[in-house]
Amino acid sequence: MIYFVMLMLMCFIIGLVGVASNPSPYFAAFGLVMSAAIGCGLLASHGTSFLSFVLFLIYLGGMLVVFVYSAALTAEPYPESWLDWPVLVNVMMYLLGVGVGVYYFFGEWNMMHWMGVDELNNFSLWRGDLSGTSLMYSDGIMLLFLAGWVLLLTLFVVLELIRGLGRGALRVV
Repeated sequence: MIYFVMLMLMCFIIGLVGVASNPSPYFAAFGLVMSAAIGCGLLASHGTSFLSFVLFLIYLGGMLVVFVYSAALTAEPYPESWLDWPVLVNVMMYLLGVGVGVYYFFGEWNMMHWMGVDELNNFSLWRGDLSGTSLMYSDGIMLLFLAGWVLLLTLFVVLELIRGLGRGALRVV
């Protein structure tokens, strides 16, 4: 299980590097979806399967709609891909930074961090993700309202930023 989680972590880092290093939204969308799926898989491997499923559905349902809308408004005739020289230099710089971070913080890792929630309590009556979900909706209701407000504000900010000089959905690109 540890090797599988390490493989998922490496794929997660590669997906994040793909999003961060690419100036074109078309090719960065694959890295974004890959990072979301692998991140939810990491949550599920630690025992929070319900929370990871809900997060994946909300993420793909809400945030990628905004991403697709903004990508449609910023259409480029010749987008840069991952194999173009400036993007490849960015990928190498990000991977070098990740390598330096792994080298610097490698001594801080403990094998206890790899264990899931269900492996710590063998005779527990409650699953870790079910009690966390009920606490999120009962005690954390103000935080959920704040997160919803922030997402709504982010939607309007992104739509205002990509609007540009055009005053509507139909404009000349």
